[in-house]
Amino acid sequence: MLLLTFAMIIAAYLLGSISSAILVCRVLGLPDPRTTGSNNPGATNVLRISNKLTAATVLFLDILKGTLPVWSAYFLQVEPLDLGIIGVAACLGHMYPIFFNFRGGKAVATALGTLLPIGLGLGFLLIITWLTVAKLTKYSSLAAIVTVSLAPLYIFILKPLYVYPALMLSALIILRHKDNIVRLLKGTESKISTKIN
Repeated sequence: MLLLTFAMIIAAYLLGSISSAILVCRVLGLPDPRTTGSNNPGATNVLRISNKLTAATVLFLDILKGTLPVWSAYFLQVEPLDLGIIGVAACLGHMYPIFFNFRGGKAVATALGTLLPIGLGLGFLLIITWLTVAKLTKYSSLAAIVTVSLAPLYIFILKPLYVYPALMLSALIILRHKDNIVRLLKGTESKISTKIN
């Protein structure tokens, strides 16, 4: 089981390293999201430089990167704590992709994907939380921070067995948003494009 878990961790990192935003933008002839807009290769920045369909495609693929390895490990009966490590590996792949010079995104969608195998109810709560905060404040980063902060609470209510893996993911995502937190406090953070309305 230890060898299987190690293999799943490596596979999760490699899958996470496939940058959906960069590849989709290349295929469509769009600017590199790492050098345009917020310089973040994620769905929100792709929305800034293209349209909702393209951003939705990136969002779906980024979620899938988190869901596939964790769901696979779940069905292979990997222990809950190890599932959390596999989820973190997928997010680290997105943040520091080996295929793209380790320049990646914030992994919010990928983190959501890693949590979806816990249950659709959790997924619904997370999506509603993000949409509500984003709609009210127009800050994607704040919506992400609030959502991942509440994720362990939601999981404690729904499936307490997975609280520790959720805490690991939440800490990782919040740490990745440290620069956004500083800009939010200073009032200099970029808002989501009005096209989200």
